[in-house]
Parts: sequence; structure tokens; C-alpha cells
Amino acid sequence: MESGAGKHWTEEEVKALLSVWSEKNIRKQLHGTLRNKGIFIYIAKRLQELGVCRDWKQCRAKYKNLKYEYRTVKYAHNSGDVTKSMKFFYDLDAILRYEPVTQLAAEENGRCSATEMQLNTSPTTESTQ
Repeated sequence: MESGAGKHWTEEEVKALLSVWSEKNIRKQLHGTLRNKGIFIYIAKRLQELGVCRDWKQCRAKYKNLKYEYRTVKYAHNSGDVTKSMKFFYDLDAILRYEPVTQLAAEENGRCSATEMQLNTSPTTESTQ
């Protein structure tokens, strides 16, 4: 399977990326990390083991595009527009649904500090992870 800079991602390549991305340690490292080149170098190496020849820049670009497309469809669904869809929406939903969101919480002395909270979780889904 030959994949160059100008080649589109095949369905199998995207599935491989999603399988690596879905690993808990990868999700944890990707969240909130601004300088993530090392993580994407690791992802590209993992993809090579799975037979997908992509460099870290291609992996990061695909990651960002999938995340943007997912959020666009998710926002449309939350706004009542269920006509928007994407091929790997449910796979991405499973990966991104538990992504922590930084929120400000008041401390006892009146200052604010950042705390992490998980969205869309319930006691039953947290216990199964």
C-alpha cells in the first residue's frame, strides 16, 4: 500500500489511525498538548507497524481534519440538523466523547483554577472504562 503526500487516505488507513488514536494513553497525551510532534511521530510509527505508510505531518493533518469534521457534525446534530453526517462519526464520538474540557472552578479563597471535567459521562460509562 503506497501512500504519498498527495494521496487521499483510504478507509483502511483511517480505521488504522482511529484504532491507534482510540488507545487511552494516546488520547491522554493528545489532550491539552500544544507541541505534539513527538506523539504524531509515535502514531506514524505505530501506523507503519499496521502497514500504513504516512509521516507524522500527514497523521497530524488527518487527526485535525477528522476532529474538525466531527465537531461540525456534532454541532449540527445538537442544533437539530440530523442531515449532516460523516463516515466515521460514531468511531470518533467514542474517542472524543470522554475528552476532558478545562473549566474554571472557584477555590475557597475566591481565586479561580483550571479543573478538568469529563463531558457526557455517567456513572455507568465511567465504570466500564
